[in-house]
Amino acid sequence: LERERGVIAASTGNHGRALSYAARAVGSRATICMSRLVPENKVSEIRRLGATVRIVGSSQDDAQEEVERLVAEDGLSMIPPFDHPDIVAGQGTIGLEIVEAVSEVATVLVPLSGGGLAAGVAAAVKAVRPQAKVIGVTMDRGAAMKASLDAGHPVQVTEYRSLADSLGGGIGLANAWTFPMCKAFLDDVVLVNESEIAAGIRHAYEYEREIVEGGGAVGIAALLSGKLAKCRGPIVVILSGRNIDMTLHRKVVNGLNTLSEVN
Repeated sequence: LERERGVIAASTGNHGRALSYAARAVGSRATICMSRLVPENKVSEIRRLGATVRIVGSSQDDAQEEVERLVAEDGLSMIPPFDHPDIVAGQGTIGLEIVEAVSEVATVLVPLSGGGLAAGVAAAVKAVRPQAKVIGVTMDRGAAMKASLDAGHPVQVTEYRSLADSLGGGIGLANAWTFPMCKAFLDDVVLVNESEIAAGIRHAYEYEREIVEGGGAVGIAALLSGKLAKCRGPIVVILSGRNIDMTLHRKVVNGLNTLSEVN
């Protein structure tokens, strides 16, 4: 019955794309709620996968409110983008892969947004190699988890357009899993600005031949910025997404540093 009714989630794009793919694969239907800040290329890809898209408000908090309304009205099954033990555990398998592949890893840089990836990776890495440092990296504009950790409790933040669009959004004032786990397991959080994120995207393409979206390139950005000069190696950098608009990617590779420079 749940499969027939369908699933629903709020997303900045990548979670929604994955959920849409999975729903189609099992013959269910997906509804993805997103804010107006989500780039059109991500919205279009979710629609291509057959999902219903609802654009609501100017923040992920607005999108989440729409999710909760539709769950109550239509009986859809909510698949949270980060604050659920199954989501954290699934993303934590990346941490297990890291310590298996790099047994002497000293530092792991993980993109930080709602904290599902960061919490899972940090818990897994430290369970096997407790002396390793796990550092969350996020943009310096509207970083909800960083603001919440600084405050000692979940807080709301204003969302802004960013090259790291997938890292936007709040963590939820009733956050039950990722906030306490990030508080317990992350050794530090580093902020990077827009020009540093752009430099990370360029470096990934020019030196690694990897197309990486802004949210996935923040670890590279932090390294290039010099903010992690005291970190011990081996250092593992997680590149968590490549769903960037290719026109924007070309502009960044050619020197664009901020979205305000987009014509």
